[in-house]
Amino acid sequence: MRWMAGVERGSRPPRVLLLCLALWAPLSWSVPVHADPLDAAQSLRWHGCAASTPHAARLRRSAALMMAASLLARGLAPADAAARSGYRAERVATLHLEGPPARLRQTLQESACRTLADPSLRDAGVYQRGLDTWLILAAPYPLPSAAQAPAFAARAMALVNAARGRGARCGPRWFDPAPPLRRSSLLDDVAYGHAADMAEHLYFDHVDRSGRSPADRVRSAGYADRIVGENIAYGPATPEEVVQGWLHSPGHCENLMDSRFVEMGIAYAPGHADQPGLYWAQVLAAPRASSSRAATRRPQA
Repeated sequence: MRWMAGVERGSRPPRVLLLCLALWAPLSWSVPVHADPLDAAQSLRWHGCAASTPHAARLRRSAALMMAASLLARGLAPADAAARSGYRAERVATLHLEGPPARLRQTLQESACRTLADPSLRDAGVYQRGLDTWLILAAPYPLPSAAQAPAFAARAMALVNAARGRGARCGPRWFDPAPPLRRSSLLDDVAYGHAADMAEHLYFDHVDRSGRSPADRVRSAGYADRIVGENIAYGPATPEEVVQGWLHSPGHCENLMDSRFVEMGIAYAPGHADQPGLYWAQVLAAPRASSSRAATRRPQA
C-alpha cells in the first residue's frame, strides 16, 4: 500500500491469504515444446480438470501477477511477492513446476486440479526459467461498492474523531486531545474528485494532472479556507485500515490531530486493471474568518 500526507499529507502492501503448492514433474528427455502454462491451465479449467471438478471461467493474465511470479523465482516468499507486485489479493495459490514444457499440462492435471478449478481464482501470472515454471493464481480482493461509500465515510469520521478525542503520539510528538471535526459535503466532493482522478489515471500524488494542489482544489470548489491539509492512500480496503495507517505515519497523524482543522471530507475510488485497490483522499480544512490570514500546510502522502 502507499501513503501520502500533506498540509496544503498514504500505503501498505495488501493483506494476502496464501495457498502454496509445490509441484514436481520428473524430467523427460523428449524434445521440449514451448508450451504456455497459462494456456494449459485455461484448457484444464474450461474442459474440467477431472470428472469431479466443474468448469471454471478463463483466467485473466495480470501484469502485476506476472511480476509476482518472477519474484517467486527470485526466492521471495509468496506473501512478499504478492505484496511487492501491487496486486490486491484476497487469496493466492502458487505453483512451482519442475520439468519440460511438454509435461506442464499433464503435471497440472495430476497435481493441481482442485486449485485450477477454483472459480474464485480469477487472475494469473507465470514466469519460466529453464525447466522451472512458477504459476500464481489469485482471487482479487472484493472492493466495496459505491453504495457503501456513505457508511465508510461515516465510520472513518468516527475513527478520526475518536483518535482526536484521545490524543495521540505522532512520531516523536505528542498531540493533546483536539475538538471533533465536522463533516463537510463540499470537502467530501473535493476528496472524491481527487481519489477518482488518481484511480482513473493511475497516479498517486497530491498535485493533480492539471497541476493543482489540495488547496487549489478546495478553493476551486468555492471553499474559503484558512488552512488546508490532505492525506491520501492507496490499498486499504476498510475505514479501519486507512485510518490506522494514517495514525501510524507521523506526518499523516499530525494532520489528523491538528487542532486548527475543524472540517473534514473523505472519499475513495476503486482502481482498475492491474491496480484494483482503493484510492483514498481525506481533505481537512478550516474556513477563513474575515480577520484571518490564509495559511497552507504541506500535504501528506
